[in-house]
Amino acid sequence: MGGAPALGWLVAGLVLAAGACYRIYKLTRSQRQGGRGLPLHPSRSAEDLTNGSYDVLNDGQLQKLLYLLESTDDPVITERALVTLGNNAAFSANQVIIRKLGGIPITGSKINHPNHSTKEKALNALNNLSVNVDNQVKIKAYISQVCKDVLSGPLDSAVQLAGLRLLTNMTITNDHQHMLSKYITDLFHVLLTGNRRNGSTKVQILKLLVNLSENPAMADGLLGAQVDSSFLSLYDGHVAKEILLQVLTLSQNINNCLEKEGCLAIQPTFPKGSLFFLLYGEKCAQKMRALAEHRGADWKEKVTVLPKF
Repeated sequence: MGGAPALGWLVAGLVLAAGACYRIYKLTRSQRQGGRGLPLHPSRSAEDLTNGSYDVLNDGQLQKLLYLLESTDDPVITERALVTLGNNAAFSANQVIIRKLGGIPITGSKINHPNHSTKEKALNALNNLSVNVDNQVKIKAYISQVCKDVLSGPLDSAVQLAGLRLLTNMTITNDHQHMLSKYITDLFHVLLTGNRRNGSTKVQILKLLVNLSENPAMADGLLGAQVDSSFLSLYDGHVAKEILLQVLTLSQNINNCLEKEGCLAIQPTFPKGSLFFLLYGEKCAQKMRALAEHRGADWKEKVTVLPKF
């Protein structure tokens, strides 16, 4: 590169280091106030999108931001850049631009950062980028690492929750669900060992498992997973409504998959201690009957008394 371009990048880095996120936003806002186009609206599919309205960075500004993110070792600047990138990735147009600029591997490299706050912000940015189906093809390279971080990281932490949100987005379609097959038992373990007061983690894991349960190809993996009997304690009218709705949907989906495959006409073979023995056992049937008789409950239509084998 020549001297002038190099100097340009250096200036861009210094400006961003001094507060680029704010200054770029101010620049974009002043341009829009001058009448250059209408603001884009953020995609609504991702579970953790910001509710507010954000200015959209143009291609050149995004390229400078990605260059800074790739080249800096300063944790403060890295986090600031990731937040800006994540906010811009909430807009469908920028989800495409960031991919074309090579932003997904740059962002993905930050999920290995030793600082938990940086990891969380990188996961949040990938989460917003994952709303775009074409982006998922590149983001799938990080699924195994995210699964390991979710399962080995601090329970009920912001990093764990951010990772679960990304995995939930990545499993909305059936395309990449098979990549989670070997982690299903561990996901149930985290579900049952997390802080009982933290419903957010439980709900997010259940949303992920519900996504998997909608795919008949994942039914065997779910039913064969080793799951502690305390799982049935979630089928209770006193459990938080959102958690109860998710576990009822999970069992309903699995049963529907088995019916479609004709598996209910024969004796399925799963190991003892598996989810199959919990869902199709007498204790679960009792739980379901009690839920069906619960007065005034608005989740009764999801109660399914599963057949016994």
